[in-house]
Amino acid sequence: MASLVFTVLLPLTLGLVMFGLGLTLTVADFARVLKYPKAAAVALTCQIVLLPAVCFGLVLAFQLQGALAVGVMLLVAAPGGITANLFSHLAGGDVALNITLTAINSLLAAFTLPVVVALATLRFLGDEASIGLQFGKFVQVLAIVLIPVAIGVWTRHRFSAWADRMRQPVKIASMSVLGLVTLGALAQSFDVLTANVGRLGGIALVLCTLSLTIGYVAARLFRVSRRQSIASAMEIGLHNSTLAIIVSVSVIGDEVMAVPAAVYGVLMFVPAGLAAYLFSRRAEPLDALAPVQG
Repeated sequence: MASLVFTVLLPLTLGLVMFGLGLTLTVADFARVLKYPKAAAVALTCQIVLLPAVCFGLVLAFQLQGALAVGVMLLVAAPGGITANLFSHLAGGDVALNITLTAINSLLAAFTLPVVVALATLRFLGDEASIGLQFGKFVQVLAIVLIPVAIGVWTRHRFSAWADRMRQPVKIASMSVLGLVTLGALAQSFDVLTANVGRLGGIALVLCTLSLTIGYVAARLFRVSRRQSIASAMEIGLHNSTLAIIVSVSVIGDEVMAVPAAVYGVLMFVPAGLAAYLFSRRAEPLDALAPVQG
């Protein structure tokens, strides 16, 4: 029964989440990056280059080892998603930019995520286990990330009226699935969680807070508008914990590796909610110094 859950039900669950994400996207969303070149470049550089380096430092600082350390690195390599778009809307961010970043980030993550996990596995697990860059596992990650999104995009293009009606129900279902997968991952490795709850809770909160801060500050330093900087903060600050959990369990086959993402999936709402509240209360007096990207 457990094997059926891990090999069939969890990938299908992620498929629903990624299909729901695809229903929110159009081909134009992928091309819109040309409209926001600076904002997109800053956010994606933070996501792909800066955050893994910061996360590696946090893993060492919190003295995580083995599968837990790899799980945190896997989490930081996961793209944003529906949750990032929702919080960007609540915070007064540029949701159109969020959607564009999510679209591009999802494509890139299909290639960058296996690389980050391979390097983390080599560093923290050594010869004990290795996902490496095995072709079969790489194809699995590619499939569970890209295929449902592509089907969602195609469905919206081909059956736009139906897609518009289904976007909200699928979004609600996706958020419900996110909660169930997170709780399931926590329950599955409860002993590991209780033994490491302090370090895992601490690193989850610090990682989310630093990610939000880096996304916003880096964008502002490059004179990106405040609304677009908020979008950047939410996109790289809120990682797709469902993707990280399911890659850990169904692709890599390590339930312990999923625990950091499950903890993060619960705790990320604290700094994200606080950031959204603070952003939404501030006016935009500095945006004259940071013109909208064209």
